[in-house]
Amino acid sequence: MTGRPATHRPQTSLTRVLEEFGTTLLDVVAGEITERTVEAIVIHDPLDEPESPRGALVLGVGVRDAGDAVRMLPRLGLSGAVALVVRAPFAASPEVTAAAAESGVAVLSLTRGTAWAHLAGLLRALMTPGDPDDARPVTFGGILAGDLFAVANAIAALLGFPVTIEDRNSRLVAYSARQDGPDGRGPVQAVPPQYTRILEERGLFQEVSRSEQPVLVSELVAEIDARTVLAVRAGEEVLGTIWVSTAEPLSAEHLQALHDAAKLVAMHMVWQRTDADAERRRRAGLLRTALDGGTDAPETLHRLGLRDEAMVVLALTLVDAAPSAPDRISADRVSPALLAAERKRVADAFAVHLAFAHPRAVTGLIGDVAYGVLPSGDDESAVRLATEFLTRVRSAQQPVVGIGRVARDGAELARSRSGADRALRVLRAASGSHRAGPVVRFDDVHAEALLLELPVPAKDLPSGVIARLAAYDEEHQSALVDTLRAWLDAFGDVAAASAAMYVHTNTFRYRLRRVTEVGLIDLDDPDARFAAMLQLRLLALASDR
Repeated sequence: MTGRPATHRPQTSLTRVLEEFGTTLLDVVAGEITERTVEAIVIHDPLDEPESPRGALVLGVGVRDAGDAVRMLPRLGLSGAVALVVRAPFAASPEVTAAAAESGVAVLSLTRGTAWAHLAGLLRALMTPGDPDDARPVTFGGILAGDLFAVANAIAALLGFPVTIEDRNSRLVAYSARQDGPDGRGPVQAVPPQYTRILEERGLFQEVSRSEQPVLVSELVAEIDARTVLAVRAGEEVLGTIWVSTAEPLSAEHLQALHDAAKLVAMHMVWQRTDADAERRRRAGLLRTALDGGTDAPETLHRLGLRDEAMVVLALTLVDAAPSAPDRISADRVSPALLAAERKRVADAFAVHLAFAHPRAVTGLIGDVAYGVLPSGDDESAVRLATEFLTRVRSAQQPVVGIGRVARDGAELARSRSGADRALRVLRAASGSHRAGPVVRFDDVHAEALLLELPVPAKDLPSGVIARLAAYDEEHQSALVDTLRAWLDAFGDVAAASAAMYVHTNTFRYRLRRVTEVGLIDLDDPDARFAAMLQLRLLALASDR
C-alpha cells in the first residue's frame, strides 16, 4: 500500500462520503456504512503494500475480482481502514460479503468513467472545505474545480466550435468565450427557450439520456441551427449536457475529445454540488449556534441576517410513511445514501418555500432535522406556511413539521427551538396514527410531550389495573381495556362510550362492571381514574414509537 496520508484535519465520516457521492459516484457493494472518520486517502499498489494508516479510505486501483478483495480485506481491517473502493462493475460474492463483515471494512464501487485522480480530488475537497491550512486549490484537468466557464473555453479550443454547458433542467450554466454561430450569423449561447418544448416533444432529451454517443439536433428539429449534444454522466445519473454549435458532423478525433471532455465536466459538476453542500453546512453551523443560545448567539444571528425581533422556529424531518400511504417507502428499506439525499432535497425545498414567504427567513439541515427560523410574532403564519409546504412537496417518506412557541427576541430563540423539537418528538411517536397531523404546534401537544418525557421504562408497562385487564382480555378474548379507555375518554358518559364501541348501553354497563371486578379499580376514585388514564396514554405512545 503506498500513499502519503493527508496532513489536513479529519473532518468527514464514511457516512458523509456516501451522502455526498453515494447517488452519483459510489455504490455500496458490501459491509456496513458507519460514522467512522476518514482520515486519509491511500492508493493501493499490489507491488508495495505497507500498512495503511488508521482511518484510511483505500482506492483499490487494479483490484479486478472478488479474490483480490477477499485477500485484502482482513489486512485492511487489522490496520483500521474504513473502506475499500473498487472499480464498477464489481459483483459482491458471498466471500466478499463475509470478509467485509468480519473485517469491518466496507467495499464501495466507483462508477465507470470516473478517474481515480478525480475521485481523490473530490474526497480531499470534502475532507477540507475551507481549511486555511490547505493552500492548494482543487483542480480537475488543470482547471480550478467548479469553473465550468473555463472548461467550456477549453472544450471550444479543442473542437474549434462554440460550446455551451447546461444542467439536467436545461438551464445554461456556462458557455465558451467564442460564441459565433456556425455560419457567422451572430452569437449562439443556448437553445432558444421557445424550442425547448419542441425538443422535448420530439424526444431529443430522451434520446440524449439513452445514448452514449453525441446526438445531432438538426436531425430532430430542423428549425434549430446545427448543434451536437452529448450527455454529461456520473454513472447512470445524467448531470447535464454539452452543446457544440457546428454545421458539420464532428470528426472521430473531435468525438473522442468530446467524450473525454464530458468526463471532466462531470467531475466539475459533482464538485460544484459538494461545494454548495459545504456552504449549506457552514450556514447550518451558524444556525446551530444561534439556536443553542449562549454568548455567541447574538453575533451569529447578525451574521445570518436576523434581527433582535420576534421569531418562531420550525423543525422538519422525515418519518416512516403511514400504512395508508402506498406511494411512500419506509425509511428502513432505503439505503442511508438515498435517505440522506432525499432529506437534503426536502430541506432545500423547505428553504426555498420559507425564503419566498419572508426574505430574512433562515434554514439549515442539522442532523436529520431541517430547522427554519421565521421572523414573525404569530405562530399561525408558521402553521400556514408549513401546511402549504407539505401539500406541495412530494417525498418517498412522510415529512412532518413541529413548531415552537414565538420567541420575543433572540434570547428566547433556544426556547422556541426546544418547543419545536418536543413537538417533533410527538410527531415521530405518532407516526402512522391519526392522533397528530403532519404539522403541530408545541402548545397543542404540550401534554403529549410531557408524557413522552416521563422516565417510565417500557418494561414497566402495563402494570396494576391495566395489566390485570390486559391479561384477562388475552385469555378470554374480551375488550375490558378498550371499555375502560372509552369510558374515560367519554368522561363517564355511558351513552357516548357505548356508541364509540358500537355496543348497546346495557352491554357496555355489564363490561364496565367486569372492569371493576377484574381490574380491582374503584371508578369513583379520581386518583384511580387518573392513574389508569395516564397509563393508557403512555401505552398508546409506546405502541406508536
